[in-house]
Amino acid sequence: MAIKQLLKRTSGWLYLNSSVGRNQLHGAGVILMLHRVLGNDRAANLPHRNELCVGPQAFEHLLVWLRKHFDCVPLMELLQPNALRTERPRVALTFDDGWRDNAVNAYPLLQKHQVPASIFLSTDFIGSRQRFWWESVGETLWGSHGEKARMHLIEHLRITGHPLPVLLDDIDVDRRSVALLHYLQGLKSLDPQELERLTNECPPDSLPQALDWHQVRAMEASGLVRFGPHGASHSILTGLDDVRLHEEISRSRGALQNGCNRPLPVYCYPNGDNDERVREQVANHDYPFALGTTTGLYRGAGDPLNLPRFGVSQRTARNPELLSLRIFRGARP
Repeated sequence: MAIKQLLKRTSGWLYLNSSVGRNQLHGAGVILMLHRVLGNDRAANLPHRNELCVGPQAFEHLLVWLRKHFDCVPLMELLQPNALRTERPRVALTFDDGWRDNAVNAYPLLQKHQVPASIFLSTDFIGSRQRFWWESVGETLWGSHGEKARMHLIEHLRITGHPLPVLLDDIDVDRRSVALLHYLQGLKSLDPQELERLTNECPPDSLPQALDWHQVRAMEASGLVRFGPHGASHSILTGLDDVRLHEEISRSRGALQNGCNRPLPVYCYPNGDNDERVREQVANHDYPFALGTTTGLYRGAGDPLNLPRFGVSQRTARNPELLSLRIFRGARP
């Protein structure tokens, strides 16, 4: 495995430092997708956290690497059709959901390295104690809130027809974490109300999981961070009927207009899920751009309501050459 990783990292380094890579990336834009920056790297290393979380050391390592190889620009600068095309490729950072650690852990490092970012808020959570189901359910099952809370949730899941796989009792930490990751991914398709009921079976956190509006306005006032909508309730939009879809987009739009001075004219689909009906509704709410989760370079072509992004995990933040290799693969026609 170590040799395989070394080959991938070497391939990524060669891509960025070769004429092929330079030609392919010339004048192109790369949009990165992050979610959380935790307080320490060890917590972010576990597989069930790795995809959505990075640690502060890994995040700072990524920022230094990005500034070395890219022009780090605001998202809207990258999306403008008449923007100056520089010799170096451009990169824009985006964060999904609106986690509180974006202000506590990510923002100081963005300031330190003067890297702009866009944060897309699930607006119902901002300034409230409403919880993200993935975090509450996942950490309760992991045992972060104690064995009593864990066993209570396991029994509730069994009764409601969502029993845990045997591997979640594996003594190997990594295997158990991978099993939890797959289990949580399988819950994504549940009705939002059922996910809320599962969350309510978890113990409350001592602090809100999400940002509050004071933090949003303080970061916006710095000029380094701008904000856009990521749904209101974080419901997957393709699963909503027309009435609920319209209401979801309208509510998130209204919250941003009330809470920010300059909300972004960019929508960000929860979970990246979108279809023609959803894109039409987003356009009807005066959004010329929207972010998905398909991979690829941005060159001003393609559907502006399904912009590509490259996800950043703890693994790729620690080893950015792996991200470079993903960019190469995503850039191929």
